[in-house]
Amino acid sequence: MPDPQREVARRRGHEIFDPIVEPLLAEPDVDVGRMFGSEGVRIRGKVFAFLGFDGTLMAKLPSARIDALVAAGIAQRMVMKGRPLREWIEVGIDRGSAWPEIVRDAYAFLDEITP
Repeated sequence: MPDPQREVARRRGHEIFDPIVEPLLAEPDVDVGRMFGSEGVRIRGKVFAFLGFDGTLMAKLPSARIDALVAAGIAQRMVMKGRPLREWIEVGIDRGSAWPEIVRDAYAFLDEITP
């Protein structure tokens, strides 16, 4: 994706993502931190959702939830260095209406498993 297109997509991603994240920042132990060169939202230092460079939502979820989202055509598994990550998904801007529930699920998942 050329840089001007990437920047437009990234801005659009933030238009969707930022209002979802804002109320979560009022929760205990939730803040903003870096993940793969992007800012993400984290709980107790562990990132549970962030935007990719192209405005795509990346979220950490249990494998069963990921399987359901992939099967429904809402998300795809995040791939790093040619290898799909077990607990990370990518959700495009075109599926922005699904982002609030996915981010809340990612928050709940990390809250549960992070000491």
